[in-house]
This record gives sequence, structure tokens and C-alpha cells, in this order.
Amino acid sequence: MNSMASSTIAPNPASFISNKKDLGFTAFSTSSQFSIPKCNRRISKKICSVMAPQQSERRPSTTGSVKTAMTMTEKILARASEKSQLIPGENTWVNIDILMTHDVCGPGSIGIFKKEFGQDAKVWDREKIVIIPDHYIFTSDERANRNVDILRDFCMEQNIKYFYDIKDLSDFKANPDYKGVCHIALAQEGHCRPGEVLLGTDSHTCTAGAFGQFATGIGNTDAGFVLGAGKLLLKVPPTLRFVMDGEMPNYLLAKDLILQIIGEISVSGATYKSMEFVGTTVESLTMEERMTLCNMVVEAGGKNGVIPADSTTFKYLEDKTSVAYEPVYSDEQARFLCEYRFDVSKLEPLVAKPHSPDNRALARECKDVKIDRVYIGSCTGGKTEDFMAAAKVFLASGKKVKVPTFLVPATQKVWMDVYSLPVPGSGGKTCSQIFEEAGCDTPASPSCGACLGGPKDTYARMNEPTASKPS
Repeated sequence: MNSMASSTIAPNPASFISNKKDLGFTAFSTSSQFSIPKCNRRISKKICSVMAPQQSERRPSTTGSVKTAMTMTEKILARASEKSQLIPGENTWVNIDILMTHDVCGPGSIGIFKKEFGQDAKVWDREKIVIIPDHYIFTSDERANRNVDILRDFCMEQNIKYFYDIKDLSDFKANPDYKGVCHIALAQEGHCRPGEVLLGTDSHTCTAGAFGQFATGIGNTDAGFVLGAGKLLLKVPPTLRFVMDGEMPNYLLAKDLILQIIGEISVSGATYKSMEFVGTTVESLTMEERMTLCNMVVEAGGKNGVIPADSTTFKYLEDKTSVAYEPVYSDEQARFLCEYRFDVSKLEPLVAKPHSPDNRALARECKDVKIDRVYIGSCTGGKTEDFMAAAKVFLASGKKVKVPTFLVPATQKVWMDVYSLPVPGSGGKTCSQIFEEAGCDTPASPSCGACLGGPKDTYARMNEPTASKPS
């Protein structure tokens, strides 16, 4: 959850009502880039209420199903549960396309699977399980290392097709199968596909919603059940729709967009709801930027985030998967709990101050805040484009960093990009060269690094207080 933009600072130009008649909200006093023009379609514009779950109308089987308009999330879950329609609040058994687990939650999930299905039980589908060690990897901690051993033993026993193993901790490049951060690796290895259902034992599994699929985090108990059964009982979430239009200023990133949204609806504003992102701005985003947008829906309490698949999605997947997929899209008459609209052209760079993602502030309001350390990495901010953006800032500044600055590429591919891709406008310099000239730490081995803390010897973890210095 840490990236350079959010790891050090936070907010709140308090939002206020600019037009009491239609409850238009704005985060800034001079513009009206955010508004709620309608909620629930049948509810007064003055009220943004929670829609009570509707009850399915039971009809004789001879009449067949009655087709009603559905959102993307409802459609995906309906297809995966072999039903013609679903409504928010309905519980349904969903067939799972991909289950992902990693070294923190994998051993526990495996233990539950063996306890409930039997010591000699076989998983439901060895080709639909993806196991990615990524959290506590480059450490001498015996317990952390043992977790990876447990994953390896299980994958050998079950002949799991997609196990991204690491054996040589001294040099990650000596491990061709090792990838790094699970959420980025899932995308890079072609496991994220439109219209499918992907579950993972990590809260940021929602990142994969950028590909037009239903993706959400689950606990070890649920994962243990999915390992054996290949399905899970899920409640259909209602959908919040976020329409973002306008040309994206070159000083903004998707991180600014999601911080704007979380700042408006709060860290509990989307609790057990789907967050659907549409509009011309979203259509202009790259896949990595879309992943950032969906990655942080869990910081608003969201069940999942989702973006309609388009030509950008299909092009990204061209050389990554041979599996056939079928995208779905929200019906024109689909019912959304609320619809929020943004004029992105009027937004400014944002930060999240301590200690909450919704503690939002304009970056310029925090220019006097002193920082102790900088961490660029994580599933949110450790992608190639994130490092490119940081390198451009260092290049434009031309100055040396004044505080320790740690760099943790998310995956092996990102690490290679940092060392090989030229930064636009730099005269051919790579990110790594620019970081070195700025006095940053050498880019570390790909992993989650210090994002979740980890063992004491985790790279970039702060084990003792540091004295504040002028930034």
C-alpha cells in the first residue's frame, strides 16, 4: 500500500456542499470537479441512501427466467454461478477460474485444505491454482523460509502448474521462475482475463479488476475450501459507479484519482460494494494505471473494483495468455447504488497524510512537511510506470535526495525495465541511472519488501526511529 505519493503524507481540504439542491460535492473551493447527480435512479437527488437487498421473485420453472439489466459484477458472478440473473444481496455458489495464494497465507490455506478434505486429497484443478512467493522472501528468518518450503512441497505433491518458485535467495536473477509481487505477476503472466472470477488470499487481489474480471481477497479458510471444491459461496455486492471524464493532466497519475475518490467516500464508503470505473479518462489509462485504480478499492472497503475491457486490455493480453475469454459489460439500464462524476482536468496532485488513505490533501498544501524516509515500491507503486514517473521527478529536480530513498521493483520484469528502459526526455538514461545520480539506494530484489513489515532483516524496514531532516 506504500508508494512515494502516499507513504509520507495526508489531507483534508474538507469537502463541502456547493449546491444544496443537488448535493454536488467538491474537494476544492474554486471548482466543481466532483458531483453526485443521481443515486439509485429512483431516489431523490438529495439523498444518497443504501439500497436494501431485493428479494428474487419466484416464478414457475415453465415460464423461464425474466431477464433484468445487470452490472458487470452481477453478470460475471451470474455466469460463474450458472444463473441467468443475480441481484445485490443474493448469495450464490460461484465457480472459480483462478485461485492465488502466497507465502504468508498459503501454508495456512493448505493446512485447512488437508484437514477438511483429507491428507491425501487432490486439489480441484492443478492448472487453476497460482502460487506466488513474494512477501517474506529475502530474509534469513527460518520461519519465513519454511513457509516457502511448505509451498514447494505442496506444489510438487499436487503437480501445481503455476508455482513461481525461488530457491537461491542470494541472487533472485538465478531463479527464472521467481516473479515477485503476486498482483503484478498475475497480470504479467496472463492470469488476469476479462469476464473471469479470480480469488486470492490477499486484500489487494482486487488489482486484477482492471482487466474486467471479478477479483477479490479471501481468507485462509475460504481458500482452503476453494482448493478442494473449486467454488465458493459469495454475496453479490451492489455497485458504485465512478464516471471520470476530461483530459488527464500530465502531472496526475491514477494514484491521484483513487485518492480523490477515497477522500470523498471515506475508507468505509464502499464497504462490501463493487466499484466500477468508466469514462473517457479511464479509457485513456494504461493497464498499469488501471491496476493502480483498482488496487486501492479495498482502502475504501470495496469488495472489488472493475474496469470494462477494451482494446487496451486486449492488446496487453495478446502475448500473455492463450486461454479464451469473454468480456462482459454493464447493461445500459443496470442499477447502480450511486453514480459519482469527476472532471479530471480540474484535479490537482494529492497525497494521503497519516494515518489513513482518506486523510487526503493537496500536495502543495504539504510542501512544508518534513519526511524521514521514502519508499517506492509495493503492488500499488512498484510497477514500471511508477518508477518511470519517479525518475522523471528526480530528473526535473536535478538534486540529490536528502533522506534515505528505498526502491523495490515489484517483479523481475519491472527490475529489468528499471535498468534497461530509457526515461523519456533524459537523453537515453535509464531509471536506475537517474536514481543513482540522485543518491537513492540501489534497486532491491523484487518482492513486497517492507510494505507489510516482515522479519527484522527485511529490506527498508524501519527498526528504529530516525531523526527528522529538512526535505
